[in-house]
Amino acid sequence: MTKKTLSVNTMLKQLIATPSMSSVTPEFDTSNREVIELLANWLDGLGFRIEVTPLPRQANKANLLASYGEVNEQSQGLMFAGHTDTVPYDEHSWHHDPFLLTERDNRLYGLGTSDMKSFFALAIEAVRQFSPQQLKQPIFILATADEESSMEGALHLVEQGCPNVRYAVIGEPTGLKPVNAHKGILMEAICLTGKSGHSSNPALGLNALEAMQLVIADLLLWRDQLQAKYIDDRFTVPVPTLNLGYINGGDNPNRICEQCELHFDLRALPGMDLNQLRSEIRDRLHSLFQHSDIRWQLFSLSQGTPALHTDRNSPIVQAAEHHCKHQSHAVAFCTEGPYLTELGIDTIILGPGDIDQAHQPDEFIDLNRIEPTVELLSQLIRKFCL
Repeated sequence: MTKKTLSVNTMLKQLIATPSMSSVTPEFDTSNREVIELLANWLDGLGFRIEVTPLPRQANKANLLASYGEVNEQSQGLMFAGHTDTVPYDEHSWHHDPFLLTERDNRLYGLGTSDMKSFFALAIEAVRQFSPQQLKQPIFILATADEESSMEGALHLVEQGCPNVRYAVIGEPTGLKPVNAHKGILMEAICLTGKSGHSSNPALGLNALEAMQLVIADLLLWRDQLQAKYIDDRFTVPVPTLNLGYINGGDNPNRICEQCELHFDLRALPGMDLNQLRSEIRDRLHSLFQHSDIRWQLFSLSQGTPALHTDRNSPIVQAAEHHCKHQSHAVAFCTEGPYLTELGIDTIILGPGDIDQAHQPDEFIDLNRIEPTVELLSQLIRKFCL
């Protein structure tokens, strides 16, 4: 494939037409390898060096890391990064084919248009304006797997390392306004086990469902304590949040409930340590049931994603603010940004989509975001790579 055959519209159509859903529910989960192959072929045709790495626990999924220009021990390159997967979709709620790029009312509809396949096509369009010989610092493109479910792609990148990259732009949907901070997230489960018995005599058993109400009350009390202790006015919701999302227990109304399970998430502010939060939950459960025959388990539904904070004095933040003509701000949703910062990369979140469109039926991106995004990324290349 040559530069002449690589149009933005063609790339967008092919990216949207290629399913790559990730989900914790196996029947909705699909491979991302076809999207990775598309990107690899396009980037190879432009002269990128390509590395495709299958995920250790999911051979049908892979990351792609591609470099453009000379890379050496002193390189301090610029990376355009994003995830290749989308969430599943509710077919009955869509008025357009999720896998057919559809233009209407100055919008492009399709699954992944906003979150966030389109960013790859626009990044490629920006890069191909420059020859490798022009670059004093290399350009990297990172495409990960499983951001919408396990974050396994980003976690594997951390294990591998990513040298020679100093700055990164993750093209998640921010409406072309730079984001330098976001909350972290824990998703935890608590399982209580009591003793079943006939409901006519409560003394015959130990009701795990009744015991779970003690857990819920204590979690809500803890939430109040956290919100009194941690406040960050950069966020629209300036305190950590805890959401009770799922509960299940028992099997029949005339049987004492033996087992009950609760799932919840906690969205942490920058500066809150996820492992410390888990430790606090364990301590509270121990205090609740140390004199009870109720048995409890706490287990993580995912590894959890830390909060992101990139200093506003970082050159990548200042450059983004200058070219976007908008101050950097904080958001509540999570990204792969903290994993890149763990690798020593100054990272901002900046993309053409809108978060209100993410995970929604009839997801779209405004056509008037296409050219400004390409121009913005081109300006960042000029700033950091020429």
